[in-house]
Amino acid sequence: MKPTTTASKIDSVTQTVALIGFIGLMVAAMLIFYDGGARYLNAPRIHGLKDYGEVVYPLVIASCFPAGLLRQTNVTVRVLGKLGGERFHAWLETFAALIVLAFFSVLAWQFFKLTGKYADAGRTTRTIGISLSPYWSITTVIMATCVPIQFYVFINWLQAAITNKHAGHEGLSHPEIEIEN
Repeated sequence: MKPTTTASKIDSVTQTVALIGFIGLMVAAMLIFYDGGARYLNAPRIHGLKDYGEVVYPLVIASCFPAGLLRQTNVTVRVLGKLGGERFHAWLETFAALIVLAFFSVLAWQFFKLTGKYADAGRTTRTIGISLSPYWSITTVIMATCVPIQFYVFINWLQAAITNKHAGHEGLSHPEIEIEN
């Protein structure tokens, strides 16, 4: 199963976003490590470290969802689909993709509402007063991109179920090793 060109391009973008999120997580971990060490060594600590976490963690967490949805690396039990054959498996995947699409549509809508409330209220972090609205706006945009990505996954599984062929995004998580004779 080789992924389509479209799936590979989307995968490249989502992996880049996830990598940026991972780098953000590593920076946050280093700051926490420094702050913890500074506490015991009587060195200067990072003022408002919790505030930085309040703006960074939502971004870090959200950045992983688009890649996870496209690659379908979420927790899945596929025993029933394997017992029923490839076409039955594709129909179950289609149904599951539709449920996940509905869930992320509602989730993205809730993120839009929350971000709007933060913007309207001028909400800031407690210690150093970082405005939450810009960071939550970026987080919301990332979460909103999950909807078209999951729609793409749904359409791919629907086509696979109808045509009895592989879905176009399959193979992103586990690339096939081709052996030439």
